Amino acid sequence: MEWSEAVSEQLNTLPNTIPVDEALIRRVVSLIDLTSLNSSDTQASVASFLGKANTSHGNVAAVCVYPQFVRLAVAQLASSKIKVATVANFPDGNQALDDVLVAIGSALEDGANEIDVVFPYERYLAGERHYAHTFTEACKAVCGDKVTLKVILETGVLNEPAIIADAAYDVLAAGADFIKTSTGKISENATLDAAATMLLVICHIEPQLKHHVGIKISGGIRDMQTAAQYIALADNIMGREWVTARTFRIGASKLIESF
Repeated sequence: MEWSEAVSEQLNTLPNTIPVDEALIRRVVSLIDLTSLNSSDTQASVASFLGKANTSHGNVAAVCVYPQFVRLAVAQLASSKIKVATVANFPDGNQALDDVLVAIGSALEDGANEIDVVFPYERYLAGERHYAHTFTEACKAVCGDKVTLKVILETGVLNEPAIIADAAYDVLAAGADFIKTSTGKISENATLDAAATMLLVICHIEPQLKHHVGIKISGGIRDMQTAAQYIALADNIMGREWVTARTFRIGASKLIESF
């Protein structure tokens, strides 16, 4: 497939502006992974942050915090259906696999429902495509069937649509439940181009996998109009009924404050 051309076709279908109403706000909220991954995070600041997960427009899908705050999040959100996610191999994607697996296991013991692990993108770009498959397969083996594994591709580094597509295909074939755009820790975050590429891969690979896989858009999503554009893109490629928290997430820390 000529990825650049296919992506352009999809982006050309998007409206310049999408009307924001209560139905859209509620839909966006239900798809958010409310995220706090700051070096300044403390038990007190995270506890306060978790209070934002329940809004007047509904509850977010999940919260995402550093591993040391997983137990706090699990306890504070115990009476809700909000998932608790944490990160591994974050943010540079260059830790030894054994260390990553230990970190994932520890997070699961603390009660994490979802793991957002950074793909070893530098090794992938260096030609170690098989290692990327092995890495993802091993991470999913630790997570098992009941824990969602989201693999962060860091699309701002992979950059080219064909490379993003290959990486997305490889990690999904290796067992990832979600592919995720970005860590939010580099200058280039989520883009509509990268998201369209990833969605087109999902559209092609799902029939082969015979189970649903998802996408998480993260990095730089700070306002409703931006979030709405990504949702409209997913609606166009995958169908509106596909775009639920089971298969589509928006990772954001400031988005809730925009409405």
